[in-house]
Amino acid sequence: MIEILSPAEVGRARATGALVADILQDLRSRATVGTNLLDIDRWARTMITEAGAQSCYVDYAPSFGRGPFGHYICTSVNDAVLHGLPFDYALADADLLSLDLAVSLDGVVADSAISFVVGGSADEGTAAMISATERALAAGIAAARPGARIGDLSHAIGSVLHEAGYPINTDFGGHGVGSTMHQDPHIPNTGRPGRGYELRPGLLLALEPWVMADTASLITDADGWTLRSATGCRTAHTEHTIAITDDGAEILTLPTR
Repeated sequence: MIEILSPAEVGRARATGALVADILQDLRSRATVGTNLLDIDRWARTMITEAGAQSCYVDYAPSFGRGPFGHYICTSVNDAVLHGLPFDYALADADLLSLDLAVSLDGVVADSAISFVVGGSADEGTAAMISATERALAAGIAAARPGARIGDLSHAIGSVLHEAGYPINTDFGGHGVGSTMHQDPHIPNTGRPGRGYELRPGLLLALEPWVMADTASLITDADGWTLRSATGCRTAHTEHTIAITDDGAEILTLPTR
């Protein structure tokens, strides 16, 4: 399903996006050495509930997961890159943490992810990998405008990641959002320009470049959810929800503070 939102719905999406972004920034500031992943999940639950919003994750049960997710945020550490199921783990100095959050507010969803190093400064390789996903995301957003096609966004994202030297997995990527979290169109993190669905004003897309340092292969953790690099290498993941407007792309998941 591909939804085209009305101007009023896009307005509500701005509020959802701001909420998601502000929660992520709050969690980033609180995720210090010794912080437990279950505390991060608990804090996310409190902020979502207090805002009158709903989690997109708690009851989420797609074919690639093991039953309902049961938590409020994805917490992926080091070699985990996607769908990190929170568990009893205290963050250590220099851990690479990715937080991925999707909520629904007033019937409209927004989805965003950030990656950062806990405690001390990031090593050169980790910093470069996070930067590559951020630059790829910016390139994808810059390519998003009415009349462009999904392949144009995928090509822009993939060009940055390829140039940076990272293998690219296309099993998981960006996607449409709207009244639900995961919708068509699928947006691979590499592709051919001029191909795929033509963008229209009112379309909401979650673009999410993610990479693993030296492999494109994933393995599923014993928890049935967490996806890790097959080689145990570090990973990074960055995501924004955007709205296609008459003038281009509007980033909805920017923090307000």
